[in-house]
Amino acid sequence: MIIHTALLQLRSILFLLCIIFTSQAFASSGTVMIVGDSLSAAYGVATEQGWVQLLRNRLRSEGLANWTVINASISGETTDGGLRRLPELLARYTPDIVVIELGGNDGLRGFQPGVIENNLNAMIDQSQEAGAKVLLLGMQLPPNYGPRYTEAFAAIYPTLAKANATALVPFFLDGLFNGETMIQSDGIHPNQDAQPILLDNVWPTLKTMIHAE
Repeated sequence: MIIHTALLQLRSILFLLCIIFTSQAFASSGTVMIVGDSLSAAYGVATEQGWVQLLRNRLRSEGLANWTVINASISGETTDGGLRRLPELLARYTPDIVVIELGGNDGLRGFQPGVIENNLNAMIDQSQEAGAKVLLLGMQLPPNYGPRYTEAFAAIYPTLAKANATALVPFFLDGLFNGETMIQSDGIHPNQDAQPILLDNVWPTLKTMIHAE
């Protein structure tokens, strides 16, 4: 009788453990898709040292290896190009989270802030309609573009994040311009040493989004 009772208790414990492990497995799987430009395409650095690959490594170290990271970033990409590519990307990968890292090239080319904002807003709308949460990575421009333009450009990101209830990293490149050692010789692109900082700028917000899935 005692053995029979012990076996029943053991079976109950094993059953509960199976439920817990199964629910954890479902909760810790998903897809993050990054739609960006050269900053996320590892321009000028080895792909395995870029911040997106470092993100994959971080997910594994955090016990989130079931999360897939799709890097749909292209060097030189603009918001217009990202918007045109997005529908096919959403259909192909069905991401749970879309990280939008675009606008820098638009700003450097002097595109109208209203155009940039409309393109990004359309990307957010399409992502949310596809059932994905959105993380917007904010950008800023060098002061030589003039205060009127740089302020209007920088305001695009918090404005969109508030209007669309999306997550926001206020400035993706935060902390990189305190010393020249973080930037490549072109004066624009982060170097290898900067990649962990880029990840650290993104990770706290992205981690919260992942754990909320």
